[in-house]
Amino acid sequence: MTRRPSTEGPWLSDGDGPGGMRRVAAGLPAAVLFDRDGTLVEDVPYNGDPERVRLMPTARGAVEAVRAAGIPVGVVSNQSGVARGLLTRAQVDAVRRRVDALLGPFDVWAVCPHGPDEGCGCRKPEPGLVLAACERLGVPAGRAVVIGDIGADVAAARAAGARGVLVPTPVTRAEEIEAADTVAPDLLAAVRLALTLPGRGAAMASSGAPAAGEERR
Repeated sequence: MTRRPSTEGPWLSDGDGPGGMRRVAAGLPAAVLFDRDGTLVEDVPYNGDPERVRLMPTARGAVEAVRAAGIPVGVVSNQSGVARGLLTRAQVDAVRRRVDALLGPFDVWAVCPHGPDEGCGCRKPEPGLVLAACERLGVPAGRAVVIGDIGADVAAARAAGARGVLVPTPVTRAEEIEAADTVAPDLLAAVRLALTLPGRGAAMASSGAPAAGEERR
């Protein structure tokens, strides 16, 4: 039986950050949106336990650098564990609060709770999470940067008209690195690229191609 496409949009949370529209210096992104698992925090499959949240290297410095520039920060995250019956919204929210506690409050969270076969418009690589986060922040998607660890993150950025920066990990596929417009060796380097490189298409090569991964959240 063919499943009807999901009409439910992403889960949006404003967080405890400053929120609202802020004047950002000319030449800087209007917003920086981070993937969660494998980017800001270690990728623990279908994690609903805040005690298992561990920061990725340079995550704190990267987020602080964006805030220091006066740029709104957000998180865009696929959480198909909800559709699979492995996570509840309360658990997703508990992990969100733990990430906020470790890194400081984000201005917006956009979470897709759907599975890969539901046909929603928000599950990355679809653009819905990026567009919804930018709309909530009151910024044009074309002036946003999305930072993530797999091809779906940068593909979602491209589909939304935003710029994507890939930070490879051992689960990033070689073809995803080759297809990315911009690649950085770590999260802090990704933020520095986002704040200094003009436009899309500039690239920074990573050192080697990490091994291919399996299920992508």
